[in-house]
Amino acid sequence: MIRRLVLISALSLACIPAAFAQSDQRQVAISLEQQGKTAEAEAAWRAVAEQHPSDAEPLAHLGLLEARQQDYTEAIRNYRKAMALAPAMPGLRLNLGLAYFKNGDYRQAIEMFSPLLKAQPDDQRLTVLTGMSHYGLGQYAAATPYLKKAADRDTQNMELQLTLAHSCLLSNQYPCVLDQFHRIVALNAESAEADMLAGEALDEMHETVAATREFRAAVAANPKEPNAHFGLGYLLWTQSQYQEAAAEFQAEMANVPQHVQAMRYLADCYIQMNRGADAQPLLEKVIGLEPANAMEHRDLGIVFADAHRNEEALRQFEAAAKLDPKDVNVHWRLARLYRAMGKSDLAKAEFAKAASLNKQADEHLLKIMSAPQPDHAATPQR
Repeated sequence: MIRRLVLISALSLACIPAAFAQSDQRQVAISLEQQGKTAEAEAAWRAVAEQHPSDAEPLAHLGLLEARQQDYTEAIRNYRKAMALAPAMPGLRLNLGLAYFKNGDYRQAIEMFSPLLKAQPDDQRLTVLTGMSHYGLGQYAAATPYLKKAADRDTQNMELQLTLAHSCLLSNQYPCVLDQFHRIVALNAESAEADMLAGEALDEMHETVAATREFRAAVAANPKEPNAHFGLGYLLWTQSQYQEAAAEFQAEMANVPQHVQAMRYLADCYIQMNRGADAQPLLEKVIGLEPANAMEHRDLGIVFADAHRNEEALRQFEAAAKLDPKDVNVHWRLARLYRAMGKSDLAKAEFAKAASLNKQADEHLLKIMSAPQPDHAATPQR
């Protein structure tokens, strides 16, 4: 018995230095981490991880250090290793979810956040992160309930209110956009972005006059707000107010010289006002930047046709017809050009295509007009 006790004591004493060594090494790593000595802390935690490969703690700390340096790919790798060893480690799932979120891996982020949010349904941070993950995936209808819940709890957070408004708009929930408009205006009566969101929602609801009014308010509130002039110009363009629309597109280009959409529609305004010489350089520039859009090919074809440059016009109309086969105007223009060039059979075929497309459009319009019309929500009042 005495010999056995002596042996046990000897074995216990032999284990003490190793245990102290492990504890000391861990404390050194924690101390370095707390002092902000990232490189030294990483080296220390790696040493601990190598000596104790079944311990999740050093891997979790390595993930945290990598995340702080915005190396989310490496952070995710270490967090996942830690999760495999200790899936119930406090805070680990959240940290892995945050790394996924910041790395743009929104599906994986949702997988991490969902069980946490289910366990803590009133957690504001998790609610926002889950909503923004769906938003990042373009799942706006799924994002909106989370963002709304978060926005209702934090009514003074302008960024959150605006994000909810965008999510509502992008998921075609237009009354929700108008509700948010009132909230945002209450926070900032001169919010150009709120006016634009309301204008976009009203435009989608076919309330063109009210939408135009909101975009005018946006321009007045902040003439430098990105896309404010373009949005107003586009609404004026849809109402055939080409001269005023052109002025707005020019104002947008003064703010953003390479605004392709503003160039495109400014050129079309010039076409509508019979200013082909002004339109041509803009159209050629837009085609150079975005050659796969039918509109500028059609418009440049019109410029060439009016200048009797028939072969060049033909190339542009054919390009437009290939990009947008359902554009009635393109087929009609092609038909007229073919007739002017003495190609009567081709002209007849294009006139037939235009007539067929017009008939389809008329039938579609008749179907829409025959359907019961929903009541529109009231336009926003300040």
